[in-house]
Amino acid sequence: MVLELAHFAITPGSEDAFAAAYAEAAALVEQTPGFRSRRMVRGLESPSQFVLLVEWDSVDAHQAFRDSDRFPAWRALIGPHFAAPPNVEHWFDL
Repeated sequence: MVLELAHFAITPGSEDAFAAAYAEAAALVEQTPGFRSRRMVRGLESPSQFVLLVEWDSVDAHQAFRDSDRFPAWRALIGPHFAAPPNVEHWFDL
């Protein structure tokens, strides 16, 4: 199992629009073979900051999503709300 951690800085004032767009976009990720689970959290002290946690079977499964036609659709929904490009890293259990 691989954990994808994506940190999103959202343009102040568009946090609710981002959350609504993410709710719509989430199904695009869930349709990908190798997807296990997802969770989006929002900063309490920094409400324009969001962190997405996605469990994948492998990094290859995540890359398959990035290479699919679902990724541009996902990005088109949430991307307009980004204040900066997201920071994405992969993690694994010890």
